[in-house]
Amino acid sequence: MTNSDDPRARIEALQQQIEKHNEAYYLHDDPLIPDAEYDRLFSELQQLEAAHPELRRDDSPTQRVGGSPLDKFQSVQHLLPMLSLDNVFDEDGLRAFDKRIRERLNTTDSIVYVAEPKLDGLAISVLYEQGSLTRAATRGDGETGEDVTENVRTIHSVPLRLKGDNIPERVEIRGEIYMPKNGFERLNQQQRERGLKTFVNPRNAAAGSLRQLDSKLTAKRPLAMFCYGIGELVGIERPESHTASMQLIENWGGQVCPLNQRIAGIDDCFAFIDSLQNQRAELGYEIDGAVFKVNDLGLQERLGFVSRAPRWAVAYKFPAQEEMTVVEAIEVQVGRTGAITPVARLTPVFVGGVTVSNATLHNEDEIRRKDVRVGDSVIIRRAGDVIPEVVKVITDKRPADAQIFEMPEHCPVCGADVEREPGEAVSRCSGGLFCEAQRKEALKHFASRKAMDIDGLGDKIVEQLVDEGLVHDPADLFSLTHAELTALERMGSKSADNLLQALDNARETRFQRFLFALGIREVGEATARALSLHFSSLDALMQAESSALQEIEDIGPVVAHHIETFFQQSENRMVIQRLLDAGIHWPDEAPAWQDSELSGKTLVLTGTMDELSRSEAKEKLLALGAKVAGSVSGKTDYLVAGRDAGSKLTKAEKLGVSVVDESQLLKWLGRESK
Repeated sequence: MTNSDDPRARIEALQQQIEKHNEAYYLHDDPLIPDAEYDRLFSELQQLEAAHPELRRDDSPTQRVGGSPLDKFQSVQHLLPMLSLDNVFDEDGLRAFDKRIRERLNTTDSIVYVAEPKLDGLAISVLYEQGSLTRAATRGDGETGEDVTENVRTIHSVPLRLKGDNIPERVEIRGEIYMPKNGFERLNQQQRERGLKTFVNPRNAAAGSLRQLDSKLTAKRPLAMFCYGIGELVGIERPESHTASMQLIENWGGQVCPLNQRIAGIDDCFAFIDSLQNQRAELGYEIDGAVFKVNDLGLQERLGFVSRAPRWAVAYKFPAQEEMTVVEAIEVQVGRTGAITPVARLTPVFVGGVTVSNATLHNEDEIRRKDVRVGDSVIIRRAGDVIPEVVKVITDKRPADAQIFEMPEHCPVCGADVEREPGEAVSRCSGGLFCEAQRKEALKHFASRKAMDIDGLGDKIVEQLVDEGLVHDPADLFSLTHAELTALERMGSKSADNLLQALDNARETRFQRFLFALGIREVGEATARALSLHFSSLDALMQAESSALQEIEDIGPVVAHHIETFFQQSENRMVIQRLLDAGIHWPDEAPAWQDSELSGKTLVLTGTMDELSRSEAKEKLLALGAKVAGSVSGKTDYLVAGRDAGSKLTKAEKLGVSVVDESQLLKWLGRESK
C-alpha cells in the first residue's frame, strides 16, 4: 500500500515535511519552499486529519492554529519552583556577586559563567512527557502558574515533539516567550488600522498575547521562545554543566539564544555587557540586561538558594528605557520636505542612559489616538539611538486644565498654509524653499556625508548662513566668499579657508550622490543609486515620465510621482542648472559590477571594521553590483565579520554561510589592508 492509499502513513509523512519546513522558516529564516506549496501541504494534512480524527496527534503541526476558547486558565503547580533572580545595576554590584561566589566556594580562581541576554518577555515552563508537549505554564508566583498549553502550542519555535534519540521520560524546559520587534510593529500597525488600542512595548504585547483565552487569537500573534534552562528531568542523566544542558535542548529542537557565551572571570562579564549594549539596538528582540550563571551544575548545587533566588545567578539590569514624566508643551518642527512633526517638550528625565527633554509625537493622528495633552503624565521610551517617543498617557494623573493639541493652520516659521493631502497622515508646510525651516533642513541634507559630503558645513553654520540671508538654495553655497564666511560668528580665517576648500572638493561628485543630495521625497540612497544606473544622463532622468520611472525595480507609482513632480517644477530645474553652472560634475561611470565577482551576490556586514565604516563598505559593495542585506539567511553568500561580531556570525556559522574578514573585503574593493 502506498502513502496515498494509507492515510496513517501519509499523515505521518506530511507532519514530518511540515515540521521540517517550519524549522527552516521560523528558526533559520530560510524557507525551503514557496508559501503556496506550504499551504497546499498544510491543507492536505488538515483534510486527512478531519477525515481520520483518530489519527490526529496532539503534536501535529495543525494543532498550532488554536483550539476552542477557554472560560478561564487553570492553575498549575510547578514540578520545581520557578525562581526569580536577584538584580544588580552597576559594576560594584556585579563584582560583589562574583566575590560572594568565590568566598562560598573557598577559591581564588576565576569562576566559569554562562552569560546570556536578559530577554524582556514572559517566563514559561513547558513540560514534555515521552517527548510530546503535554503542558505549558506561566511563572505565576514561582510555585503556581497558569495553564497556557493551548496558546503555547501555537508558537512555532516551541517544539510540539522533541527530536533526536536521547529523549527523557519527562523534562521541564524553561524559557522566555517574547515578541520580535518587527512583529510588534506589525501588530501595532494592525491594531491602529482596526481602531484598536496599541501595545506599549513588546513585553506587554507578548504577555497579552499569551494570556488570550482564545488560542486562535494567540496563533495570529508573532510570538517566539528562547530556552534558558531545564527544570525537572527524568529518564536520562542530568548534564554536568549549563552549557551542556543548552546543547541538549538544541538537540531536541528547542531554540537557544545565539548570543549566549561561556566565559571565565568577572572581567569577561563586563566585556560581555559592553558587547551586548553595542548590539542592543540592532537585535531583533528587546533585552533589558544580562544574566550570569555559574556554569558547573555541581557548583550550583553547592551554592544553593537564598529566599526565592539562586545564589549562583544574577541579573545585571541596563538603565531603564521607559520612564514617566510630564508633557510641559507640544510644539511643531518643520522638516526639509515641509513635514510638520509635533514634539512633546518634557520635564527632563533620565532614561536609557541619557537625559531626555523632548519626544516625538509623529503626527496629528498619533496625538489623537494616544490622546496626549499638555499637562499629561506620560510614559516615554528610548531604545538605542532611536528618537524618544511617548508610548502611553497615564490618564488617572490628568489635571483638569490639560490642553488638547491643535495642529496650526499656518507654518510657525514662514506663515504659509499648512496642508494635509487626502490619505496622508503628515501635515506639510506649503512654503517650499521660501520657508527658512525647509531651506535649512534641505541644506543640511545636501551637505551631509552620504550626499555631497561638504566637510565643515555643520548645522550651526547652515543656520547662520540662512539667517543672514547669504544662502537661499544649495547653489548659493558655491558662491560664498571668504569675507562673508569670516563675518559669521565663531568663523575664523582658517575655518573659512577649510570650508571653501571643502566646497571646491564637493564640485566633483558622483551622479547617485547628487541625486540623493537633491532631497527628492522618498528618494534615499538605494533609489538614487538605482536611478543613476538606469538613466544615462541627468537630462534623460529629468525628462522621464512616471511610467518610465516605474520600470526600475522597487520604484512604485508613489515614488515615481514624487520624482516626476520634482523635476517638473521650474524652481527645482533652476537650482539644478545653477549647481551645474557652479561646476558640479561627475564622471560617466561604467558600471563597476560588469566584471565584478560580487555581482548579484548577497552580503551581510557585522562587527566593527578597522579601515572603513560599514556605511562606506556598503556603498562600495553596491557599486560592485552586490546586494547588502541586514540579516543572515540561507540566501546569504558571504558574511563580512569585523571585530566583536555577534549573533549574525553565530547564525552564519550554523547555516554554513561563508564568513570572510575585513582583509578579504578590502581585496574585493581593490584596497590593501594596512
